[in-house]
Amino acid sequence: MAHHRIDRSINLSAAPVSSVPSALPQSPLRVRGVPAAIPSVTDAYHVSQQQILINQDRAANGSLAPLAWSPCLAAIALQNAQRIATQGYLSHTNGATLDLGCGLGSQAGENLGDTSAGIDDAQLNTLFMNSAPHRANILGPYHYVGTAWVVASNGYGYLAVEFS
Repeated sequence: MAHHRIDRSINLSAAPVSSVPSALPQSPLRVRGVPAAIPSVTDAYHVSQQQILINQDRAANGSLAPLAWSPCLAAIALQNAQRIATQGYLSHTNGATLDLGCGLGSQAGENLGDTSAGIDDAQLNTLFMNSAPHRANILGPYHYVGTAWVVASNGYGYLAVEFS
């Protein structure tokens, strides 16, 4: 049986900040679930499996507009997934603040989760939707999303989802 957790969600409304990570930390962790590069995205609504599930949730709950993929948010998600995988536990630091630095709006949010089953988008999406604060981010007033999974050496998958 897989072990899984989600952390409290974070959301911010503030003026955009000026700093966005320019480089991601080097790590021995395996990174999966995020395209290495998106040279010619013809469908910004189907880039990651987590994004697809989020957009299905939005459509099923009030016909909310789908969230488009943001490479900037995906870079922040990757940085946060690497950080939580390295430390071995879920914690929010400055993800939502960095999200505002992408210049995509004045609101941002973040959902974090992990599972001993490696990468399991459906499982974590279900957990997020069953948690009021995480659900609020998924169904929130956002237009963009970026997601990233990192698998640690123990096989645990760590997911970061950034909203703006």
